[in-house]
Amino acid sequence: MNEVREATDEDRPAVAEAVHERRLHPVTPLRRAWAPFAVVVGWAVHDPSGTQQRVNELPVVQLFAGLAVVLVCGSVYGVLSWWFTHFAVTDTELRIRTGLFFRRTAHIRLDRLQAVDVTRPLLARVAGVAKLKLDVVGTEDKDELAYLGEKEATALRAELLARAAGFAPEEAREVGEAPVRGLLHVQPRMLAISLLLTGAPWVMLIAAIVVPSFLWYATHNLWTVLATGLPMLGGAFASGVGRFIGEYDWTVGESPDGLRIDHGLLDKEHETVPPGRVQTVHIVQPLLWRRFGWVRVELDVAGSDNSVLVPVAPRELAESVIGRILPGVRVPEPDELSRPPARAAWCLPLWWKGYGLAVTDKVFAARHGLLKRRLSLVPHAKVQSVRLSQGPWERYKGVADVRVDTGAGKTVSARLRPAAEATELLHAQADRSRTGRREATPDRWMAS
Repeated sequence: MNEVREATDEDRPAVAEAVHERRLHPVTPLRRAWAPFAVVVGWAVHDPSGTQQRVNELPVVQLFAGLAVVLVCGSVYGVLSWWFTHFAVTDTELRIRTGLFFRRTAHIRLDRLQAVDVTRPLLARVAGVAKLKLDVVGTEDKDELAYLGEKEATALRAELLARAAGFAPEEAREVGEAPVRGLLHVQPRMLAISLLLTGAPWVMLIAAIVVPSFLWYATHNLWTVLATGLPMLGGAFASGVGRFIGEYDWTVGESPDGLRIDHGLLDKEHETVPPGRVQTVHIVQPLLWRRFGWVRVELDVAGSDNSVLVPVAPRELAESVIGRILPGVRVPEPDELSRPPARAAWCLPLWWKGYGLAVTDKVFAARHGLLKRRLSLVPHAKVQSVRLSQGPWERYKGVADVRVDTGAGKTVSARLRPAAEATELLHAQADRSRTGRREATPDRWMAS
């Protein structure tokens, strides 16, 4: 007969000792102390003229006294937030307790972890701390521990990955960081040239010059010009210089817990592409990159924000990296892709030539784009559903689209296929997907 009893006072100390709670690094209050300042800034931005008038009316003593009160409130809020934040690693979960006024406890099952990333923003690097980001199966938002000492963050990451792999708690602390074998390193010169040969930064920059100039000529209103021009300049910066800063020193390495990616000039990012969670691989090639044979590799990963595998690399080297994340997959050559029939030109003039399709024993490969080519590879085991769509004009011309949906909530389309071929492809792909899921090996960490 099973006996269920409530823990007595004698039992509770033993339970409390089994779960050792820890606090974040002492510099963490500085991260949270900005909240009261944000309230003041938001109030000032909401009514700038009124704020300026009130500031001018205040005596200097009262102005400094108000700033001192805001400073003290921010400091107290930061310290209290830090004081009431704890985390602990148990045999089965990572437990995070946060909240000053409203308490929140996150129970993260270790067997559901799929990636643990270490991020070191510029100021955090100066302070010698790092942020731990946790990707969990079935959740969209990442939980995080910010901040930990750099050594503590690295050790905790290794322990969590070992626990997720099935190691016992005592062994997990001794396993340490899994070894890494380098696969690819993007030289800064190649990265800079590739960005210069990309059209988006130049389009945004030209628009940031032409549009505000036209608005100034039409309205002579400085605020209208600034409100329009500054976001455009910001977009041009983000698509050019911002990408260079973020993708600087890009390195891809292979370890038993997945492909590891390190990058960043100011903010250092240490990410992991979890094994078996990649739903789609995209090989992107802008028009001006074709002369050099360069490509960019992007990913759709279920439940993760990690979307770039290789920012730029020669095609052969990029394909070798793809072969590590999709074992046994061969990327189809351009001449292996079948184009839509010529009658498809009536449905999509000129651009129909950019579409192509190849189905191998491993992947469903579809290409689109004329100036910027994008070849998407979907492993058959990752296809969740297959659909056939056909508009009235497509039906008249005897073509149809075949769309496959993946576990990352994305869709890859083989457009403008002959109608008979599309119907056959629909049923054949459904069979391939069922077979692929039956034969797929389970997703496990540290499998080797």
